Amino acid sequence: MKTSLLQTRIDTELKDEASKLFDTLGLDMSTAVKIFLKKCVQEGGIPFELKVRKPVYQSRDGMQAVLELRKSAEKNGLLGMSLDEINEEIAASRTERRK
Repeated sequence: MKTSLLQTRIDTELKDEASKLFDTLGLDMSTAVKIFLKKCVQEGGIPFELKVRKPVYQSRDGMQAVLELRKSAEKNGLLGMSLDEINEEIAASRTERRK
């Protein structure tokens, strides 16, 4: 089998941690990389899920608006309403506005 050289630069700390892990599994770095690459080919892609975490929306203005809406709902006895009850209130409000 013909072989090729694969070189990559990675963070030293990551390399050391991975080497320790692979050592406990009885693998060297080269074998671990070969296993990863073979699994990628077998799976037809990366053999695990890749995600980008969505940031939690916490702008000061947005949070303030939510808190004000919550206070208003509590003040008007609307806190804890079901979706059906909310929709009924909206429909009643629209009907009243049209009069």
